[in-house]
Amino acid sequence: MSLNRNEKAAVIEGVSAQAAKSQTLAMAEYRGLTVENLNKLRIDARSKGVYLHVLKNTLARRAVAGTPFEVASESMVGPLIYGFSEDAVAAAKVIADFAKGNDKLVIKAGAYAGKALDVEGVKALAAIPSKEVLLSQIAGLLKSPVQRIAAVVAALAQQRGGGDEAPTEAVAEAPAA
Repeated sequence: MSLNRNEKAAVIEGVSAQAAKSQTLAMAEYRGLTVENLNKLRIDARSKGVYLHVLKNTLARRAVAGTPFEVASESMVGPLIYGFSEDAVAAAKVIADFAKGNDKLVIKAGAYAGKALDVEGVKALAAIPSKEVLLSQIAGLLKSPVQRIAAVVAALAQQRGGGDEAPTEAVAEAPAA
């Protein structure tokens, strides 16, 4: 069913608003996917904060005009599903992970930071750990030196006199007045 002019304008406006607040665009060809598989992909995308939408390519080109995603306009050919995400890697990760388990979804292109990405670029972006994983890795790196210092201090205390047990024994052996 085709859209009338007002409906097309609403779609363009919605996608433009999403593109304005997104960092990444990932596109994949969905030819041959069943409705069930597409629904699984949409559910996964929604849970990870990815705006996933099947669009007419002409509407998608108009929606990204004047945004950093305009560089991907030449790749907007064929039946494509578009994934926009505020997280730098979420859209690429959702599409790449789903493509690993389903050969019908074929990664086509993407855009990040005003640069067009080819298939390998989208896969490389998807391979980067998520923001939460990176933050936990940084926290672990910051915690590691503190743990090492505590272990060294505890070992020195134990070597020099038994650590926490020495003061308790000294109190017990003190003469009564």
